[in-house]
Amino acid sequence: MKLGVFFSTAGRPDGLRDLLAAGATTAEEEGFHSIWFGEHVVLVEEHRSRYPYAKDGKIPIRGDNGLLEPFAGIAYAAALTRRIRLGTGICLVPQRSPIYTAKQVADCDVLSGGRLDFGVGIGWLREEFEALGVPFEDRAPRCREYLDAMKSLWTDEVSQHHGRLLEVPPVRMFPKPIQKPHPPIIFGGESENALRRVGDLGQGWFGFNLLPDEAAERIEVLHELLSRRSRTPESVEVIVSPYLKRGGREPSTLEGYAAAGVDQVVYLLVSQTPDDVRREIRELASRLIGLAASLTPPPRAIA
Repeated sequence: MKLGVFFSTAGRPDGLRDLLAAGATTAEEEGFHSIWFGEHVVLVEEHRSRYPYAKDGKIPIRGDNGLLEPFAGIAYAAALTRRIRLGTGICLVPQRSPIYTAKQVADCDVLSGGRLDFGVGIGWLREEFEALGVPFEDRAPRCREYLDAMKSLWTDEVSQHHGRLLEVPPVRMFPKPIQKPHPPIIFGGESENALRRVGDLGQGWFGFNLLPDEAAERIEVLHELLSRRSRTPESVEVIVSPYLKRGGREPSTLEGYAAAGVDQVVYLLVSQTPDDVRREIRELASRLIGLAASLTPPPRAIA
């Protein structure tokens, strides 16, 4: 089993550079498989939209501690590391320019030497879409169509896309990603619609705020959806984060994830200083890295 860390790039701007540098280098030194970066280009003090991972529906990040843009964070971490994979967790595809996003994905894959995991989702914060002047209601089909266009930009010498929501005339985009045909597309989200997107388009699924029993139920649904599409469970990497769930960092919980069929567990880092983030990562490694190396998810069979 593989372990990753989710890097909270929110905080005082005079400390983020050193915090990220300490976290990225220490995670690689301690044997973690991946680092993940979230995305919100703007936040609002009061929002009608419900944050799906908190009981009160409020996102636990203040507007004056907004997040770094994820591809900027990935590019910086790529320059400091050589092995660890770097992922967006998640990139809000339908609220972005698909051509610029495809360019950032390709360039970060090149600069990292082929280490990018492209975690994607449709978003939940209507107010963010409104601030960007992007329709909220059609974000699911928009996400699919944007990804179709991106695949052409990553793989075709002359790229184009003609769809209901997006028109891209014949263009050339280089450099192409190092990973072929493109970096893995990993869908976030726990709903059945999100799992359908994994079944249709994804090479991975990132489930958030789930303990092993919750993950197991979603994995069973995912495997059924894959079977209907004549895909094998092995074609999709299963990644899960306990987020802030009680007991999420316990060795017994890691064993439960393995039994549920999880391939990779990602832990949210909560430290806010370089020294603290080093200690947090080393403590996680001392308790879990050795155990993770001994764990293998069970054979993936559809009931």
